[in-house]
Amino acid sequence: MSIRTILVPLAGSEDVTPVMEMGLTLGRDLGAHVDVLHIQSDPKDTIPLLGEGMSVSMIEDMIQMAEKEGGERASDGRRTYDELVSKLSITVSDDPTSQGPSTSWGQEVGRNDEVTARRGRLADLIVVARPTESSDVLATLTLNAALFDSGRPVLVAPPAGGGSAKALTPGGHVAISWNGSAQSARAVSSAMGLIAKAEKVSVFTAASDVTSASRAPELATYLEWHGIVPDTRTFTIDGGQAIGGALLDPCGKKGGGRLVLGAFKPSRVSAFIPGGGGRPGL
Repeated sequence: MSIRTILVPLAGSEDVTPVMEMGLTLGRDLGAHVDVLHIQSDPKDTIPLLGEGMSVSMIEDMIQMAEKEGGERASDGRRTYDELVSKLSITVSDDPTSQGPSTSWGQEVGRNDEVTARRGRLADLIVVARPTESSDVLATLTLNAALFDSGRPVLVAPPAGGGSAKALTPGGHVAISWNGSAQSARAVSSAMGLIAKAEKVSVFTAASDVTSASRAPELATYLEWHGIVPDTRTFTIDGGQAIGGALLDPCGKKGGGRLVLGAFKPSRVSAFIPGGGGRPGL
């Protein structure tokens, strides 16, 4: 799939620099338009239910505080955005007829999950931040909406110190986690543009009670029809280890800068994140 539009929704109190730089760098290298969107929660949605001993003045103070914090985040985000746009030499434009890579900054008030899903459905790719242990709930809601409610491919950017924007730009090494599922098939199809540009491609399959070791060679044959010759590897899972965590070790040893995998909706979004407690759509 040709990537012409990229959405980067900003949410929560985390450092927005890594995810913003990832999206802008990728857009520059692909010649795409990058829509960086600051989503500000409606303060009225952030206060507890009325009552519970809270006075009107207390509620008004909470709303004012939430509005102030949201405004400060927007200002900080815009300042970072301007610095990155200048650093990467990207044209600021929202004209669909403009030539070459471009970007625009936007702000919207609303629920993070609803705005991300609605705006994401009109993007070729959504770039979101990976929540950390210190992330607030907005980061998780944004990731959840991008993955399961937008219907679009999602690139999850590592936090500061967890990787570089350069590692996820076209070229380099792409690792694919494959189990033959519909989710995996959609992920590979969505990422074919990046897979085809990779200098090296590796296919990983987990040896488990639900995954056959023959799955990796089957995908390798499919990719060869597209002129891509990957290497394949089956990795094992120890005891009750989560597949996501087990996958990161061989992927890291192989030097994979990008990991392509499908996702199904577990009971908790955290279960999908590599290292979490659930089984991702590998």
